Amino acid sequence: MRDIAEGLAAWQADGTRFALATVVATWRSAPRGPGASMAVNEHGEVLGSVSGGCVEGAVYELATEVLDTGRPVLTTYGVSDDDALEAGLTCGGVLDILVRPAGPGRFPALSPTLGMLAAGDPVALATVLPTPDGETDTARTAPSDSDSDSDSDSDLMVTPGTRSGTLGDDRLDAVVTDRARAMLDQGTSAVLHTGCRGAPDEDEVAVFVQSFAPPPRLLVFGAIDFAGAVARIGKFLGYHVTVCDARPVFATRRRFPDADELVVSWPHRYLDSIAVDRSTVICVLTHDPKFDIPLLERALLTPARYIGAMGSRRTHEDRLTRLRAAGVTEAALDRLASPVGLDLGARTPEETAVSIMAEIIALQRGGTAQRLTTTLQPIHN
Repeated sequence: MRDIAEGLAAWQADGTRFALATVVATWRSAPRGPGASMAVNEHGEVLGSVSGGCVEGAVYELATEVLDTGRPVLTTYGVSDDDALEAGLTCGGVLDILVRPAGPGRFPALSPTLGMLAAGDPVALATVLPTPDGETDTARTAPSDSDSDSDSDSDLMVTPGTRSGTLGDDRLDAVVTDRARAMLDQGTSAVLHTGCRGAPDEDEVAVFVQSFAPPPRLLVFGAIDFAGAVARIGKFLGYHVTVCDARPVFATRRRFPDADELVVSWPHRYLDSIAVDRSTVICVLTHDPKFDIPLLERALLTPARYIGAMGSRRTHEDRLTRLRAAGVTEAALDRLASPVGLDLGARTPEETAVSIMAEIIALQRGGTAQRLTTTLQPIHN
């Protein structure tokens, strides 16, 4: 939902009614994971995507029905559908999608959630999913009073230190709050199943928890033309981008309009001044020992997910020699991606940036970085 948050906030501000479709679970080769969202407003306008095109037409029709009825619906799309080519996933995956009404008087937790996303604050949103109604059809409609103008009891907002709203039961709220905070720390979204609501022998309750951790940080050191291209692609991929260089004549807003932050400081001093977590990506593009060595000494001690350094193979060997002399261990050096990037034959700054970010994506997602035409494993892990 993060990718359409700005558009949803605009619809909210205009008082526009809309239906929000969200992927809550996937199986096999589903193209998008839990949390992917698509919205359809009362004027027929669309934001986002839930499958990359496979079932968008069917979801659009269902969203218009939800706008008419005011009742949320949970439905399944996959190759087992009666008309798989029209409304199924031809890639072989299966999606559970929740479609619910939003806008004036509906889904009141959405506005504060969007506000926290805009501010970059962590938040998780928990929603009780509609339960099966005994019919064999894949669409399952939630018990709801269609005359009601609010479904405020169906959502729980959880942050690292607070919670608001309710799922309708104190015990359920407590259990989901604890688990949602753990999911928020990991940046994961999934369906939780718990039997703590109502009588002990009651059926399990399914709760979808969508977590919105702050965007991961991309730290780019070295205000060169390659850094500008990395900043642009990193921003496009959802990173909070910082460009740092000790030379104020190069670290300017004009040269780096896409960066969220520009820092004029010696790179190692800036790194010492900030917190680096497991989601942080560090790209060292200066290929100048007086900047690189003290910076990499410190970077390799952090839990950063990726640490890459630009330079030729000769520069790389010299860099390793200097880092070993500075006391950096072999285990730490094994974490260093140098020379940075994949072998794409890149020449231009833009091509090089694609090479760098492709390596980061492959490592994060467990990809092989090989051509898909030469591999046999599933495309989506």
